[in-house]
Amino acid sequence: MRIRKGDTVQVINGKEKGKTGEVLKTLPIQNRVIVQGVNLRTRHEKPTQEGESGRIVTEEASLHASNVMVYSTKKKVASRLEVFVDKDGTKKRRLKKTGELLD
Repeated sequence: MRIRKGDTVQVINGKEKGKTGEVLKTLPIQNRVIVQGVNLRTRHEKPTQEGESGRIVTEEASLHASNVMVYSTKKKVASRLEVFVDKDGTKKRRLKKTGELLD
């Protein structure tokens, strides 16, 4: 998975298409990501203690990683990632469209 926690991504497919947000969590085994403010789900919780009232909780559900692209906040454009080996031998991530380094 080339997308990591903390990256800014844009949704490119589905009902949330066009929205951007920061990756809160990655689920590499399932190839999914959780993006802040995107794909919100509402869940009703029962009261757990006496005298407490129930509540409605809104939280982000996961998206498949193929439905998001890394988004450049400087150039305001979504781009694919390329992983390359730097001169000092370390792997780095770079946006293909803008050449912007992520690491």
